[in-house]
Amino acid sequence: QVQLVESGGGLVQTGGSLRLACVYPGRFRTYATAWFRQAPGKDREFVAAISWSGDRTPYPDFVQGRFTISREYAENTMYLQMNDLKPEDTGVYYCAAGLTVATLSPSYSHWGQGTQVTVAS
Repeated sequence: QVQLVESGGGLVQTGGSLRLACVYPGRFRTYATAWFRQAPGKDREFVAAISWSGDRTPYPDFVQGRFTISREYAENTMYLQMNDLKPEDTGVYYCAAGLTVATLSPSYSHWGQGTQVTVAS
């Protein structure tokens, strides 16, 4: 069962930008939402998280200064603006929702199917 739906992935060259979107059900409007990513052969890793009131967890070092998480609350949509993309950013990006904002995947109870991001050199 898909509770959240990601979009906006694609193929870009190094240094390019993408804006990912995640539409979530209205019943999750007061949930924390987050972005995770998973590269082939690697564990899923935390990217960014934001509460319904706009509180954010610190960004991991590998995205600091390049990615920005936001929400349009009236639209039930979360975004991830990704700039200065690098090949190591390649992977499937997932959105998630949970009761509290956190950096660990077990904190999130609902997930989307993911959207593929590929960064070519």
